[in-house]
Amino acid sequence: MKKAAIFFGTGYEEIEALTVVDLLRRAGIETVCVAVDNAGSVTGSHEISVAMDAGIDDIEFENFDILVCPGGMPGTKKLEACKKLTDNIRKFYDGGKLIAAICAAPSIFGHMGLLEGKRACIYPGMEAELKGAEVCYDKVVKADNVITSRGMGTAIAFGLEIIAALLNRETADDLGEKIVYDI
Repeated sequence: MKKAAIFFGTGYEEIEALTVVDLLRRAGIETVCVAVDNAGSVTGSHEISVAMDAGIDDIEFENFDILVCPGGMPGTKKLEACKKLTDNIRKFYDGGKLIAAICAAPSIFGHMGLLEGKRACIYPGMEAELKGAEVCYDKVVKADNVITSRGMGTAIAFGLEIIAALLNRETADDLGEKIVYDI
C-alpha cells in the first residue's frame, strides 16, 4: 500500500489540504495528517481545526512514498520554517521520491533550489518564488518527482495527479469520474 504524509502548519488552506486527504484515502492510499508543531489539532486560515494523525516527531519519513505541502498563510511559512520537514523534502527529492506542493507552498521548493530547470506552477502573483523554474499556468504540473499546483480551485486536479503518480492514471481518472470532476 502506498503511503502519503500531508503536513499541516497553523494557517494552512483547508480546501487544499483536506481535498487531497479525502481523494487519496478514497483511492486506498494510506494518508497521514502530520502537525509540524506536534499539536493534536491544527487550525487553518479560516478557523477550521482538524485533528491530526501524528506529530512530525512521531513519524518515520522513510515509510512514506510522498510528502505533500498544502498552501495557505501563514501555514506555508510554518512548513518552510520546520527544518525536519525541509531536510526530509530534500532527501525525498535527492532520492527521486515524490514531493508535492500547492498554492503558496511551491515557494518552499523554489527557495530550496529544487525547481531549477523544471516546469512548475504556484499561486498567481508568486511566480518569482519559483527560483530557476520554467513557470507554467496549468492547474497542476508534474516534473520528474515534483508536483506543483496553483490554489484552492485546483485542489482536485492536484489530488488526482498525486494519485496518478502513486498508483496510475486510470485509477485517478476513474476517481475523477466518480466524484463528477470534469478533467
